[in-house]
Amino acid sequence: MARLARVLLSGLALLAGVLPALALACGVSARNPLLHRASLAAGEGAVTTITFLGHATFEIISPGGTMAVTDFSGRHQPSRVPEIITMNHAHSTHYTDHPDPRIANVLRGWRADGGPAQHDIKVGDMRVRNLPTNIRNWEGGTRRYGNSIFVFEAGGLCIAHLGHLHHLLTPDDLATLGLIDIVMVPIDGAWTSNQGDMVEVLAQLNPRLILPMHYWSQDILNRFLARMRDKAEIVINDTTTFTITRATLPPLPKVLVLPGSYF
Repeated sequence: MARLARVLLSGLALLAGVLPALALACGVSARNPLLHRASLAAGEGAVTTITFLGHATFEIISPGGTMAVTDFSGRHQPSRVPEIITMNHAHSTHYTDHPDPRIANVLRGWRADGGPAQHDIKVGDMRVRNLPTNIRNWEGGTRRYGNSIFVFEAGGLCIAHLGHLHHLLTPDDLATLGLIDIVMVPIDGAWTSNQGDMVEVLAQLNPRLILPMHYWSQDILNRFLARMRDKAEIVINDTTTFTITRATLPPLPKVLVLPGSYF
């Protein structure tokens, strides 16, 4: 059995080399995790850079230099004009109606007609796709498809930004997302899902690296870290930027707290 598994993995690695497009195939992993891991093997040493800009906005730079900025509102500016921005519609701190016209790819996580937004683009060596989710409206009801989880595939890594998530994920959601390595998770516990549900979402996704965002006090952060202390290593970073490769992903789940403005 062990020999058969080695032969299968060898064949999948060869397939990944023949079909380089599979190197950005996080979404297939829930159906075939062996293919997922083999297809990402070529990205083991490729360096991806992540910078926390503030609130729910991160700058992600692929090994080839493609930049994406999450939940872009114009308040927290990246180091240069990005190739891609993503936005969500819960509050004005997550989107802008007037993005820089030089930004070639503006991906809104909602549609004006209320239908599900659908994005799947590849720019340079980065692929960005989304999973529409729901949000609460101002009356306390549900607004379908008002949020998107965006997945950024670069350098052999699958990075999910949960946006303004308001609910647990379904089996179909998890199959669409596939295996996720890094998650940017809102932990405010009030405007998005409560912290207990958000911790359950993390258990559903089972990422290797967790980046808290969308909170505005040390007390909120401390409550989240208390919930996670027996589930993951806790590390407080001293800079807003870090680099990571597939090979340097932590072997067990880690929460990495980045400094910066959370408003």
